[in-house]
Amino acid sequence: MIRITNETEIEVSLGSAETTIETGDPILDHMMKTLFFYMEKTVTIRCKYDLRHHLWEDLGITVAQEISSYTGKKHIRRFGNATMPMDESLVMVSLDISRAYINFDVNFTDSEGFEIGLVYEFLWALARTVPLTLHVVMMYGKNAHHITENIFKSLGTAMGTAIQENQYLKSTKGTI
Repeated sequence: MIRITNETEIEVSLGSAETTIETGDPILDHMMKTLFFYMEKTVTIRCKYDLRHHLWEDLGITVAQEISSYTGKKHIRRFGNATMPMDESLVMVSLDISRAYINFDVNFTDSEGFEIGLVYEFLWALARTVPLTLHVVMMYGKNAHHITENIFKSLGTAMGTAIQENQYLKSTKGTI
């Protein structure tokens, strides 16, 4: 998937031979490596951007488009959740690939480039583009790095489950 705007140029390709991530933002590189490692998927990501805010938001959109393209019309498990510890932090992510909604109950003080606003922009862009009902709840935590990384670990684990192929459509309505 390629997304080109006046603010960003982003390429995301799931299922590449090996994982290569070059966003230009070391923190986002780390979070994308974490996300796709826990999804158990290889990915190539290459980005150019003007502002970090645009990068995080547009990468969320492009990752969502690639996930939607990857799952296509397959029947998938649809739901995923994970509660993960990382040092002093404990984070729960629960998701449903169906409708755009986000509950982001996370609070930390920005530190060393880890910014709560950027994390939210990535997740909201992902949720509204897939579309995805996404609940991210920080149960405990103090360290911005640990909380942020734990969000992406939990998201990757939950998403990896949700996009697994399934025998039938998981909807009593007959459609998602």
